[in-house]
Amino acid sequence: MEKILPKDLEMKIKEFSEIGWSFLIRRSIMKKLEEIAFMEFFTSESEITEEEAIKLGKELDKKLAKWYE
Repeated sequence: MEKILPKDLEMKIKEFSEIGWSFLIRRSIMKKLEEIAFMEFFTSESEITEEEAIKLGKELDKKLAKWYE
């Protein structure tokens, strides 16, 4: 089986072997899949284009940055 973890990460995982890494990885994957499913559902009937969404996001970023100055 091909190794997918960099050697330094594998060493850190072994260093903290008391942690349930498999559980954490499964939970992280499930959370990400739930986020993707939500976004797909949320955007499935949207009439906004990707370009418009990017433009709105950039405008929001600028306004938030100004607000937090």
